[in-house]
Amino acid sequence: MTAEFTGRHVLAEFGGVDSALCDDGDRLTAALRAALTTAGVTICEMVSKQFEPHGVTVLALLAESHASLHTYPETGDIFVDVFTCGTSADSAEAVAEHLRTALAPRRVRISTVRRGRASGG
Repeated sequence: MTAEFTGRHVLAEFGGVDSALCDDGDRLTAALRAALTTAGVTICEMVSKQFEPHGVTVLALLAESHASLHTYPETGDIFVDVFTCGTSADSAEAVAEHLRTALAPRRVRISTVRRGRASGG
């Protein structure tokens, strides 16, 4: 019998985000934490890095896999990466949608890659 493994990897590009928000590590960490919690995934650890002269990366290690934000304040862009697997596989889309609401981008491009295989597949 083949074990079941399925996951969803969501890649989102948010453009036209307020440049001050793109450079605010505390607000971005709070937004990612809230999106993950609301989507029902389990946060193991979160770290962030403020870059000079600007930009932030926020990483979340999840029981279900990982999530990250990478910002470019000079262009108002945020790149989002969320991978969840197992019984919470579909949570990745929910995380991206919560972030979309919280970050209020003017332009959005989201794609989802289904990963893994189901039993017998």
